[in-house]
Amino acid sequence: MRNPFQFLANTILGSVSQDMGIDLGTANTLVALAGRGVIIDEPTVVAIDKDSSKTLAIGEAAKKMVGRTPASVVAIRPLRDGVISDADTTKRMLQYFIRQAHPNSWYANPRPRVVIGIPSAATEVEKRAVRQAAYESGAREAFTIEEPLAAAIGCNLPVTEPGGTMCVDIGGGTAEAAVISLGEMVVSSSTNAAGDAMDEAIISYLREQHGLVVGIRSAESLKIDAGSAIPLTEEFTADVRGRDIASGLPRSVPISTAELRVALSPVVADIVTMVQSTLQQAPPQLIADLMTNGIALVGGGSLLKGLDERLSTSTKFNVYVAQDPLKAVAKGCAAALSEADTLRLISSKDSLRKLPE
Repeated sequence: MRNPFQFLANTILGSVSQDMGIDLGTANTLVALAGRGVIIDEPTVVAIDKDSSKTLAIGEAAKKMVGRTPASVVAIRPLRDGVISDADTTKRMLQYFIRQAHPNSWYANPRPRVVIGIPSAATEVEKRAVRQAAYESGAREAFTIEEPLAAAIGCNLPVTEPGGTMCVDIGGGTAEAAVISLGEMVVSSSTNAAGDAMDEAIISYLREQHGLVVGIRSAESLKIDAGSAIPLTEEFTADVRGRDIASGLPRSVPISTAELRVALSPVVADIVTMVQSTLQQAPPQLIADLMTNGIALVGGGSLLKGLDERLSTSTKFNVYVAQDPLKAVAKGCAAALSEADTLRLISSKDSLRKLPE
């Protein structure tokens, strides 16, 4: 039986709060509102003063401090491989984003409903940790949804229909692939070979092959500007600056797109293997659907030059980068809240009970 007091409270709180879809990523966190799209896109980084435990900055401002802070300030990435590794810092970050999403609210502590994307391989303990963090950050109701399913919804794929669709989400900490039908993930696979692994591969390659030490931001920029999964029509060379291992002095070295492709090849190969494994597990009838529907790529890693072509060649399926791939998960999370059928599906299978306050 519905608690009338709880119903009244939710009605009042709902009138001053906006439902939120949150892509809580290892590298970046995006917040979307139904009907408005993504309104927040910030790095998943929190800067904290170790002496006072005070939060100094969150998001882009905190990321700029990475590698530049004094010993008393630490820049924390509270998620690892797509799941919470620092609960307290995650709560601080979510509180900040919830307030940012309600800049004009007369109510000081907005209490929205939220749907948060999680890795498909997350355990029940990890799912509960996400919901707990959301409640402690101010959410009045918290739902979780697997990121490949959220991404497919965000791409406007027909996930609730009986035909098969497939989405590959290559984020910072994880890459995931799922075949979806009737609102459920029929088969799925995941790997840690994703955006962060690409950055680390570049850092290791430059150290081992060129004796050059570079930071994570330099590696990420090099990946975006010159990284590729297949030979390019026009290869080119980029200069990368870092610290010489032998002398300790600043040094700049040229690195070609072909050389960078060698550095990235183990990570790309793992992503290809993961997608192939997912297809091998899929029922034959859904495979037939995928021959028609193709495979959608989303996430920051999907923008690696030529990755879609590499996957198409390896799988013999039409693989394409979805429209607005960086925002697909967040938009899908927000859409799940506004679409009754989708919300009913994720509610029924996710044990999304409101935790005690």
